[in-house]
Amino acid sequence: MCQQSSRQFVDTSLDNVLVIIPVRNEEVTIAAVIKSLQEFGLNKIRVVDNASSDRSGIVAEEAGAEVLYEPIPGYGQACWTGLQNIPSEIDWILFCDGDGSDDLNCLPQFLILRSQYDLVLGDRRATPAGKAVMTLIQHFGNGLAGWLIDLGWGYKYQDLGPLRLIRKSALNRIAMEDRGFGWTVEMQVRAIEESLNICEIPVNYRPRQGGRSKISGTISGSFKAGTIILSTLGKLYLKKAKNQERRKEKIVLWVSTLLLLIGAIISMPHGDFRHFENAIEFGYGIAIMCLGFIFSWGIKSLNLWWFWVVAIATRLILLFMYPGDDIWRYIWEGYIQTKGFSPYDFAPNAVELIPYRSSWWSQINHQNVSAIYPPMTQLGFKGLAAISSSVILFKSSFAIADLLICWLLITKFSYLQATFYAWNPLVIYSFAGGGHYDSWFILPLVAAWILLDKQTNKKTSIFTCLLIGISIAVKWISLPILVFLSWINLLKTNFKIAIIVFSVGILPLCLSAYFFCNGDSCSLIPTSSTFVSHGRSAEFLPHLLAKVWYPSTKNNSIFAIPLGLITLFLLFKVRNLQQFILNFLAALLLISPIIHAWYFTWIIPFAVGTKNWGIRLVSLSAFTYFVLPYRQALGNNNWNLTDIETGFLWLPFIFGLAWSWWRSLCDRHKI
Repeated sequence: MCQQSSRQFVDTSLDNVLVIIPVRNEEVTIAAVIKSLQEFGLNKIRVVDNASSDRSGIVAEEAGAEVLYEPIPGYGQACWTGLQNIPSEIDWILFCDGDGSDDLNCLPQFLILRSQYDLVLGDRRATPAGKAVMTLIQHFGNGLAGWLIDLGWGYKYQDLGPLRLIRKSALNRIAMEDRGFGWTVEMQVRAIEESLNICEIPVNYRPRQGGRSKISGTISGSFKAGTIILSTLGKLYLKKAKNQERRKEKIVLWVSTLLLLIGAIISMPHGDFRHFENAIEFGYGIAIMCLGFIFSWGIKSLNLWWFWVVAIATRLILLFMYPGDDIWRYIWEGYIQTKGFSPYDFAPNAVELIPYRSSWWSQINHQNVSAIYPPMTQLGFKGLAAISSSVILFKSSFAIADLLICWLLITKFSYLQATFYAWNPLVIYSFAGGGHYDSWFILPLVAAWILLDKQTNKKTSIFTCLLIGISIAVKWISLPILVFLSWINLLKTNFKIAIIVFSVGILPLCLSAYFFCNGDSCSLIPTSSTFVSHGRSAEFLPHLLAKVWYPSTKNNSIFAIPLGLITLFLLFKVRNLQQFILNFLAALLLISPIIHAWYFTWIIPFAVGTKNWGIRLVSLSAFTYFVLPYRQALGNNNWNLTDIETGFLWLPFIFGLAWSWWRSLCDRHKI
């Protein structure tokens, strides 16, 4: 059966055809085969003597053929040798046997079909003479092979006969690898994969004119041939499946990359949530980024270049997004420090600061509350404001810290694992887009974890505590982590070392606080403000408690009790820094009465190795939080999620944590 072809010209030249004949002990028949070919005008004949013990090569040379010698037995090996150093004018290769079984009277039809096809095959089973000569085993084997090829590649061959004419350029594309009896089946399968124009035409087949068959002449030989053909098909199918998997992986990688970039581009102009329509467009863009993040879970391998292009490009795009309202407080508190005022002593609406109000002053949140950020953070704000009160400058500093976290993670994990953080839409938005400073405190915390994980000694412990101390001086919540390290050192070494570790860890906070404290006052947290004492935002356990005990909404300090108890439990139960951080932060997020979407970024780096399902899912569900600014833009200033919205945000986190914990428990029991 021949495929339809659009080629119409007729190639009558025979000077561009090379005949290759593999022979082994066929001195009786080879001369007649060569003579028949010459009678059809085919004079470029190459015979490959494949370890013959008779005069096959000599007889072939005397008959006018070029003879090559290949000592390694194998049909494919002989054919491969015949293909070496082919003259440049050759465009077609004709393969035939040297035993006289191929009826060469069909060659004119083969040669005419060159104008339309890349591969022309002889179908022995399509003629009565061919059918009669072929053994029952040959019929069965060829039929089975054709059926299997059709099953795997969607093209039905009728025969696997040796007589075939193939375009040289097509053979180069096929890139033959088999060196045995699987040569013919590999060529036919690869022809399908390369989308060649294929034609099978009926040919007569004769009994061997001399010598003894190496394959079909015996039961054992036929069994061996069948085994080779089946194993070749098996290898080709596995290779095809692997190639398809690679193509699928590449598609997944490209889709993930494009969705992340397109989502970032779509959401970038819509960061100003004072306008409700921006919140909707932002949601579309973030949804596309989230889909890209989901696709990244299917990536099997990733190189350095691809990792960094996506990580950097998405952040660069969102760097130009209108920021969240926190950044105006950052810039303001840095700015007034350059004017000699402490942000701990003066709230943004203080009368003393009226002369310094800028065009963006009205966008500062909680204008009646003085600074809540730790002293080292305030010094950082001051340093940036001394350079410029630029949103891009502040956001760039957060994005750089974020990218340094990415770099730290790839020193411990693979590029693929690190995408859990680096390609995470919540992370990308929070620092580069929203302009939240939390990456400043996450960076030293991740550095401490990775350093301690690589080596444990007295010097490392002290330096780790210094890094955690910097994290504390940037954001208060790292303090229990320092307590954990001090406790571990107390258990492993002695009380003196534990005191040193704690002292080193608290040092950055004390040194930075020096710039804001005087002899009679050192108020670094505005505990009297209503925002600190009973403010609420997207909380979980406090939300549930308020359903049964409303007075709990009037005092946030009560939630320090369960958090303290859980921290004590973890101190006695956990001995690994990463596990303590992961569990402590999970508890903090669940118990805290004030939660913003970017708070979930605190925990993400510490789940890179496990890809915890709770943290994976909350990276997506946390964007439920943005219904709050959307409603505010519509005039509804109630900053509380509904029960359904609370479920959408928190349940994926909780069920994912539970699932990952259960799987971990099962794995430990298996061990």
